[in-house]
Amino acid sequence: MRAIVMKITPLLFLLFCVAAFSQNHSIENGVLYKEAGRYGGWPANHGIWSWGNEILVGFELGYFKLNERGHAIDYSKPAEHVLARSLDGGKTWKLERPKSLQPPPSVKVAGVPAGGEGKEAFDCPGGLDFSKPGFIFTARMADIHVGPSRYYYSYDKGHNWEGPCNLPNFGQPGIAARTDYIIGGKKEMTVFLTAAKSNSREGRVIAVRTTDGAKTWKMLSFVGPEPEGNDFAIMPSSLSLGKGKFLTAIRHRQFIDLYGSNDDGATWQHVSTPVPNSGRGNPASMIKLKDGRLALVYGYRAEPYGIRARLSSDQGKTWSDDIVLRADAGNWDLGYPRSVQRPDGKVVSVYYYNDSSEKERYIGVTIWQP
Repeated sequence: MRAIVMKITPLLFLLFCVAAFSQNHSIENGVLYKEAGRYGGWPANHGIWSWGNEILVGFELGYFKLNERGHAIDYSKPAEHVLARSLDGGKTWKLERPKSLQPPPSVKVAGVPAGGEGKEAFDCPGGLDFSKPGFIFTARMADIHVGPSRYYYSYDKGHNWEGPCNLPNFGQPGIAARTDYIIGGKKEMTVFLTAAKSNSREGRVIAVRTTDGAKTWKMLSFVGPEPEGNDFAIMPSSLSLGKGKFLTAIRHRQFIDLYGSNDDGATWQHVSTPVPNSGRGNPASMIKLKDGRLALVYGYRAEPYGIRARLSSDQGKTWSDDIVLRADAGNWDLGYPRSVQRPDGKVVSVYYYNDSSEKERYIGVTIWQP
């Protein structure tokens, strides 16, 4: 008999790896929202929340338009800030369009009015109760470099929202807020924000806090040094380890860094670089699993484009090799994930994705077992 020799190319090897990981990690990829001619994007900016098998995630819904260098979204048309809710652990989703989350008329995107019909931001009177079971918080920005920024809050799991309320600049050139916060008590919340660098370009991470239910805020610290040159340190994904210990994963232009604080956010130390190369750069979605491990999910913006994860068993000091959740995207315009863990232990990761560079961007979902 003639022996059959098969050449193992890098792509073929990756496909073998994906098949092995899929078997070990019970990976199920699906679609949360997809519509021809539309652009669903950036869940990491908006946030994700869960109550058992009820999951709520936010994202931006615009119109698709090819752009040779940037995101394939038509900035000349208004974009909605929408939510999607699942009551069955991420298997099925229903779109929600709260009018109270729409941008104010004054907000511009890429210099063009966003077409928002929401209220203008105002100063919060304070007295918010962060300990209520249905409380959630989401932050927004008007410009990726200098803001201004605002936030909204809900007491009933996102069915109704109050705001927008002004976020201070904390003495920085500007604040480009996205949703990343840790509740510390009835009136205390720590929020992680992206501030403009000293040259008013994006950006670097700061930690801020309120202890009076959002009436006043104070800046706690810079997280890490100011990036040099055209690098940035933006889009934190943070968690509490208890007893004043925090971790935050920060997006750089081509990698993801991890910083930790042991003194309630006053000072920070570099812990590790969980993702040395993420291609064109993508933010992390970092969560603490029920068994104490950390899971970090990110978009991989180099060929083969897709979504990947890593795990840590020592509070972020070391990380596993990549778990390839999927590697079938058409180009780099993807990612910005957010994740939650279900009661059964499986992780639900939501992100934006594409099947081709010339087709709509949609919101994908992966349910996987770490």
